[in-house]
Amino acid sequence: MVTPHTGVRAEPGSFRDPANRVFHLGDDVLRGLDERAAREWRALAAAEFFPPLLAAGKVCGTEPVEPARVPTAARWAAVLRHERIPFVSHPYEWSFAMLRDAALLHLEILRAALPAGFTTKDGSAYNLQWRGTEPVFIDVGSFTPARDGEPWAGYRQFCQTLLYPLLLGAHLGLDFQPWLRARVDGIEPDQMRRLFGGTRRLLPGVLTHVHLHDAMQRRNARASTADVRSQLRAAGYSQELALATVRGIEKLVRRLEHRPAASHWVDYQRTCAYTADDRATKERFVAEALAEPPRPRLALDLGANDGRYARLAARQADYVVAVEQDPAVVDGLYRALRDEGERRILPLVMDLADPSPGGGWRGVERASFAGRARADVVLALAVVHHLAIGRNVPLTEVLDWLVGLAAPGARIVVEFVHPEDPMARRLLANKPEGIFPDYRRAEFERLLETRCRIARRLDLPSGTRTLYAAVVGG
Repeated sequence: MVTPHTGVRAEPGSFRDPANRVFHLGDDVLRGLDERAAREWRALAAAEFFPPLLAAGKVCGTEPVEPARVPTAARWAAVLRHERIPFVSHPYEWSFAMLRDAALLHLEILRAALPAGFTTKDGSAYNLQWRGTEPVFIDVGSFTPARDGEPWAGYRQFCQTLLYPLLLGAHLGLDFQPWLRARVDGIEPDQMRRLFGGTRRLLPGVLTHVHLHDAMQRRNARASTADVRSQLRAAGYSQELALATVRGIEKLVRRLEHRPAASHWVDYQRTCAYTADDRATKERFVAEALAEPPRPRLALDLGANDGRYARLAARQADYVVAVEQDPAVVDGLYRALRDEGERRILPLVMDLADPSPGGGWRGVERASFAGRARADVVLALAVVHHLAIGRNVPLTEVLDWLVGLAAPGARIVVEFVHPEDPMARRLLANKPEGIFPDYRRAEFERLLETRCRIARRLDLPSGTRTLYAAVVGG
């Protein structure tokens, strides 16, 4: 919602904590704090543990601004300005290693905060974002003074959105992404308990954080939060025990590992139908298209596979989002980019025929992929035929979707695989004869020209694939 006459836009995902709200003013990301939250912020900023986290980039860049300079700041006691994250993603778009690294950062921050007398009100995976392969904690408003005898308020959220998905992958070999996408609050302990019965309850972390957690929740279902806190204080629960618990969870998370089974896509660059000439010609075409001015702020690489073209894009663009359907491929790409120290490529897990929709409250609390993507360059290489033939999406719909991901005047670099190409023939062999009469190069070009200006086109040496560089609305 945009406030009239001020240009201030409320952040749809920031409403659950009335003490502080995030909003946008131009390119600024601002957070308004009420009186209590403002006092807690001042104490936090003065605490010894917090500035080093800011300096290391583990907590998003934050500085106070004068409330009088912000049009809607009259009701806030203080206003903070945060760094802008290059591209907001959701936990169900992350790979296993990404989720684990995000969980470890959250625990590291909490482990630093507790001895200094602070804790976090929340434990949600949504409190973390990415600078490429570097996780960053963004919910500065979550820090609050810790009270002796009170448990970590964010424990349940941490379990449901971080620990439980990791347990699914590490112990059962399941992809967690569909589970997190289905419920914005994550996986309930009761669901986990049913999956981890019998001898599975003896797997690391399950007995304590699944079965005991579920039993405690059912036992305290009718008790108030104050009653539970009173019981814990009476039992001698202390911040030392809280810190020991965090260290125990951190040790558990570090031990969790999931190496997905190899799939067709893991080795796609070697097994696909490109000749060496095709590959070299394609890379030159893409590199030249990316080098055209102006310099892109955001580039999308759709169907990124091992990141070959995302890396090309990162040489020219400020930031690249590399989208790939296979969680195993994304996990491998993330680990490689992390080891390289790459901070300008964000790999994400997403089925392009079923991209992330809006979710949460009113369907806008978590923005859809299309709502977040306004790219200056869209790479759609070896993608169109998989959508049009493999997933039965009409060409006109595919192109409308690609254009919808781009900003006005953006560049689209797209590859059309002819019907006679070996890969297209393989896909068509699994379909009824004659089902795709419009899947032709001439029709693809006609549809592309109604949406874009085709600046360049090039047939690959094999003669069965054509590359296009087009300008949206040009």
